[in-house]
Amino acid sequence: MQQSRRALALVVLSWLVATLALSGGAASAESAGTPAEARTVRVGTEGTYPPFTFHDPDTDELTGFDIEVIRAVADEAGWDLEFVEAPFDSIFPALDAGRVDVIANQITINPEREARYLFSAPYTYSRGVIVTAAGNDDVTTLDDLDGLVAAENETSNWAQVARDAGAEIRAVDQFAQAAELLVQGRVDVVVNDNIAVLDYLASSGSDEIQIVGEAGEEVSRQALTFRQDDPELQQEADDALARLADDGTLADISEDYFGADVTVEDAAEVTDVKGSDTRSTAEVVRGAAWPMLRGLLVYTLPLTAASFAIGLVLALLTALARMSSNRLVQLPARVYISAIRGTPLLVQLFIAFYGLGQIGLTIPPVPAAILALSLNVGGYAAEVIRGSILSVPRGQYEAATTIGMRYPQLMRRIVLPQAARIAVPPLSNTLLSLIKDTSLASVILVPELLRQAVNAASPSADFMPLYLFAALYYWVVCFLVSQAQGPLEKRLGRYAA
Repeated sequence: MQQSRRALALVVLSWLVATLALSGGAASAESAGTPAEARTVRVGTEGTYPPFTFHDPDTDELTGFDIEVIRAVADEAGWDLEFVEAPFDSIFPALDAGRVDVIANQITINPEREARYLFSAPYTYSRGVIVTAAGNDDVTTLDDLDGLVAAENETSNWAQVARDAGAEIRAVDQFAQAAELLVQGRVDVVVNDNIAVLDYLASSGSDEIQIVGEAGEEVSRQALTFRQDDPELQQEADDALARLADDGTLADISEDYFGADVTVEDAAEVTDVKGSDTRSTAEVVRGAAWPMLRGLLVYTLPLTAASFAIGLVLALLTALARMSSNRLVQLPARVYISAIRGTPLLVQLFIAFYGLGQIGLTIPPVPAAILALSLNVGGYAAEVIRGSILSVPRGQYEAATTIGMRYPQLMRRIVLPQAARIAVPPLSNTLLSLIKDTSLASVILVPELLRQAVNAASPSADFMPLYLFAALYYWVVCFLVSQAQGPLEKRLGRYAA
């Protein structure tokens, strides 16, 4: 059993070292003064906002109008691109923390953003539209939104448009989710880009929502977004966009996607979009099966194994410190447990990834997820282990002391083996919760199982089958883990007093 533990520890350590080495290698390559023409530029994008940024239904490759534009810019500017996918609400924090260098995600230029970021020359001109459930004739203009409930991405430009019109905002991640809320009658209206709405209608074939009017007369301008301390990169993008506009490349990309040139301000109105994903539900689920399994095998399971192993070590040390009679040892353990149990895991992930990044401790996504998840496991499991240790009969301590055992030997040979048997059921619950909690890692740019399901659901709008399929993956893993609990309890039963 000792050899198996050493093997598991070696595997976890090797995986962590490899991950840190890869991320460190990338960082050192940047800091080594790589020539500008070969620089690696990290692009932040959703990957769930068709037709601008989404995953190709046939190949699962990242594609879309914005993706093609940034790739054309990179070819002109001599950049090597690295795409970083994240929910929209996480993209700007990723740019602020230096996790990405540019955002390519139909970012609309507005005064608030101009005060904080640098923008390239616009490469898309579009209009917002108002969307309601089919048959709703009460809303036709922005003035009609006053007092209504709108489903919008909280940090998007369209949310601000709806808010300024007097609507109450319900936050969603994607337009497909907003459309579903409209169909279910949970919200009254959605404001979004005309092209995105047309793509949804073409992809889903839905006749349950409708475009009822324009969201004002102003033309929106979309551009690449940079940090204010990176004017050189912005200038390179502007130069590349100018050349692409002159040689007709931007117009060609636009014609391929929309049948009109949306890259000029006086563009013809887009009235027909071919649809990003017109597959049947069965085809969508079949296509998503392997990406979801890959996310499970490459991210979800390693995250679980590494975080649980490290968390158990932290939990044991914290439990022993918590039981110490020395207040200087006991107090930090109490504070740690209280902080972990008193704050949401999602906040802990944000602190580990975005918060530490803003004070100079830039940790790659996977190690940051392991850090937050391990600390979370340690805080909860510490009380489980402490309770298990206290459950060992006091006579066991006294008997060991009478035969001359010191405290470390007493714990290792007498108390901990018996406490381990008591702790198995509650620690199994902790492990099962951890498997499911890894789904939150998608908010810090980890493309785990649930993120892959979201990628597939965004262009197809097949939420129910894809999320049920994701739930099936989680359930199978949890079921297999649960089956190991019985044999482990039986094995540890030999230590029962």
